[in-house]
Amino acid sequence: MKVTLFATCLVDLFQSNVGKATVELLERLGCEIDFPESQICCGQPAYNSGYTKESKDAMKKMIKTFSDAEYIVTPSGSCAAMFKEYPVLFKGDAVWERKAASLAAKTYELSHFIVDVLKVTDVGATLKGKATYHTSCHMTRLLKVKEAPAILLSHVRGLEMTPLPDAQNCCGFGGTFSVKMGDISGQMVEEKVCNIEATGADFLIGGDAGCLMNIGGRIQRKGQPVKVLHIAEVLNSI
Repeated sequence: MKVTLFATCLVDLFQSNVGKATVELLERLGCEIDFPESQICCGQPAYNSGYTKESKDAMKKMIKTFSDAEYIVTPSGSCAAMFKEYPVLFKGDAVWERKAASLAAKTYELSHFIVDVLKVTDVGATLKGKATYHTSCHMTRLLKVKEAPAILLSHVRGLEMTPLPDAQNCCGFGGTFSVKMGDISGQMVEEKVCNIEATGADFLIGGDAGCLMNIGGRIQRKGQPVKVLHIAEVLNSI
């Protein structure tokens, strides 16, 4: 199966280890990986800030970049959800609506792709310790991916999963929200980290780089021993 990787900006610039883990994991599961170097931002920061017209230039670039892909897989529920919004944003456009719909139909968040397309629930991973999982807002509320991460993590050998109190609450990142509303964002991530500490977990696992960067920063500043991992890194632990 040929898979085209949508790396995302945060993974490309700040968490290349997540991109590497994603490629290694999918190759181990029998996928052939393609990486178009012309990919850029999906346009979400500009769009969420109200610059709809300006963000469409980036969206058109991405539609062209991934036009020949069979499957598009990304280690980000947030960015996958943005691709799914393209058909709505280009609705009524004689040229771009159909192309946007095609892009959206073949786009998958990593865990969703593994469970629902590859039909794999146990990737053979091993990680010893106690962990809790952060359910990012865009992945669960917009993309509707809820079960796949839990299924895959439940099969990781040596890993004890414990529920995160108030898991449904936002971590406070929200892209440009964390910049524009810094004080509020800070209080939200503080609450999230306190709940993580209450679980006694060794690891905090998530599926969105932005959330993990935000939560990980607060954990580091507080000097807590919790290690922050993207689910791709966990599933690639063998």
